[in-house]
Amino acid sequence: MNGKPAPPRPKRFFKTAAAGAKDGAFVLLLDGRPAKTPARRDLALPTREAADALAAEWNGLGDAIEPGRMPLTRIVNAAIDGVAGNAAAVLDEVVGYAGSDLLFYRAAEPEALVAEQAEAWDPVLDWCRADYGVRFVLGEGVMPVAQPSATLSILRQTFAEAIGEGSGAPFRLSALDVMTTLTGSALLAFAVLRGRLTPEEAWAAAHVDEAFQERHWGQDAEALERRDDRWLEMRTAAGLARLV
Repeated sequence: MNGKPAPPRPKRFFKTAAAGAKDGAFVLLLDGRPAKTPARRDLALPTREAADALAAEWNGLGDAIEPGRMPLTRIVNAAIDGVAGNAAAVLDEVVGYAGSDLLFYRAAEPEALVAEQAEAWDPVLDWCRADYGVRFVLGEGVMPVAQPSATLSILRQTFAEAIGEGSGAPFRLSALDVMTTLTGSALLAFAVLRGRLTPEEAWAAAHVDEAFQERHWGQDAEALERRDDRWLEMRTAAGLARLV
């Protein structure tokens, strides 16, 4: 093999992680000292429950710091260092996903897949129409379909209202952004944020096509492993949104 060996992982440098109150928030304490984000800000969350979950992730590490086992830390770091000061741009990114959402692109055949997509996706679109007054343009195959500007405007306002304000807003927006990227669907991510779908239901809906193909052509072990990694991040993002 010509590939370079993986760099050594940093050794665990603390014994115990815990949450501690500081300036109206809850910081991650490593052996009693506040942990920092990559930008040297306090690694702090707005609720004790979320901070306890972060501490549990750090306590669950072995002898090394393994970023692959720290999805909550990654999302929290992104929320603090990136999203908090750039919320409008991040929200625009999520709305951009909604403009070409997975749920708008339907198979023309076979009939079984068409039916499975409709069963998984139509209830989400119906909910958005009924509760938020938005209507969508659907297409078949991969040809792009454009959504009305009024639809995108309503979605942006609706997403913003769901994210809310206050200290928890950057974390909810970060979770929404992560779930959108992982599923390819801002609408599925929004449904999880609002409690309309469980993370498991949204994840299954996002993978209707893959599940259909796997039943007919078999599974790929590497693809399943990658999906499991993404599912861990999806579940973590949904949990963070709930805890803050």
